[in-house]
Amino acid sequence: MSKTKTAAMQRPPAEIQHAGELAKLAKSDKAPRPPGWALSLNAARAFISGDEALGIERKVVAPVAAIERMLVTLATGRGLMLVGEPGTAKSMLSELLAAAVCGQSTLTIQGGASITEDQIKYSWNYALLINEGPSPRALVPAPLYHGMRDGLIVRFEEITRAPLEVQDCLLGMLSDRVMAVPELENEHAMLYAREGFNIIATANTRDRGVNEMSAALKRRFDFETVFPILDFGHELALVEQASARLLERSGIPHRVPGPVLDLLVSTFRDLRSGGGKGAPDGMDKLAAVMSTAEAVNVAHAVGVRAWFLEQRAGNAADLVDCIAGTVVKDNPDDRAKLRRYFEQRVARREGDHWRDYFNARHRLP
Repeated sequence: MSKTKTAAMQRPPAEIQHAGELAKLAKSDKAPRPPGWALSLNAARAFISGDEALGIERKVVAPVAAIERMLVTLATGRGLMLVGEPGTAKSMLSELLAAAVCGQSTLTIQGGASITEDQIKYSWNYALLINEGPSPRALVPAPLYHGMRDGLIVRFEEITRAPLEVQDCLLGMLSDRVMAVPELENEHAMLYAREGFNIIATANTRDRGVNEMSAALKRRFDFETVFPILDFGHELALVEQASARLLERSGIPHRVPGPVLDLLVSTFRDLRSGGGKGAPDGMDKLAAVMSTAEAVNVAHAVGVRAWFLEQRAGNAADLVDCIAGTVVKDNPDDRAKLRRYFEQRVARREGDHWRDYFNARHRLP
C-alpha cells in the first residue's frame, strides 16, 4: 500500500502501521514456527513486547509472561478470550496478536445486539442466488469463513454483547474446525479450517451478565485477564507516546507538555481508584470509565483544542475543558464528584501546574 493512502487513513491497522517491524522480524526469524504462522512465538513476542536489540518498540504495557501464554494458546489451536475493564487495550492487544500471527488483523466481528449469524459466517448474493441457485459463486464470505478458508486469525470484539444463539454458532468452528454450508453440495458443503486459523475474542467485565457465554463456549477458550496499568511512569509514557502519534497524524506540530500530561494521568488514576497520595479518605470513585485509552483521547483533544483554536501548545485550562466531557457525560453525580475532586484534592497539590489546574476549575460544567 502506498504511503499516500496510508497517510490518509485515520487509524491504519497494526500490520500497516508496523509493517517495517514485521518485515524486519520475519527476515531475522530463524526459530521454528507453528503451522500456518507468519512468525515464530519468539518473534511474535518481540513484536508486541518490544526488543531493544532489534529496534522493536513495546506496543502494550503487559507482562511478558501473559503475552507468552496468549501466544501459546493460539499455537495450540484453542480460542483466546481477553477479558478486563474497559479501556485496558484488549482490542489493541488482539489486533497486535493477529498481525503477529498471520499478518492480518482486519477479519473483525463487532459484537452487538443486532448482529446475526450470517454476518459472522456467510451470506448470499441474492441476484446470483435467484438466477443460479446456491453455488460457491453466490456465497458471500463473512470474517469467519474468510479466516477458516485462508488460515487467518478472526477477532470477535465484545463477544458478550452478541446474542447467545449467535455466540454458540462458534462451537463447531472451535471444536471440530469445520463449518457446514448445507445449501451447497459435494466438497463445497463443508469448509475445513486451514492451519493458522483461530479466534481471539474480547469481553468487557462491565458487561458481565448482559449475554453470559454458555459453559460449552467457555470451555473452548483459554481466558486471559488484561489489567489496568499499575505503574504511574509506564502509564504516563504510554499516554505520551500514543497522544504524540495521534497529534502528528492530525498535523499538529506540538506535543502535549509534560506537566499537562502529568496532571492528566494523575487525575485519571485518582478518579479511577478513589485513592492517591495526600488524598482525603473516602474520595468518591466515578462511574465513568477512567481508562488509559480515555486518557490518550483526552490528551489528543487537548492538543487539538490548543492548536486549532489558538495555535499553541496545550495547557492546564485546556485539560479542564477536555476532561470534563470525558468524565461527566450525562451523569450528574459524576459532575459533583469531579468538582469535589478539584476542591478537596487538586487544591492540596503543590506546584505551579497544579495551581493553574485548580484555578481553571470554573471551566467545569
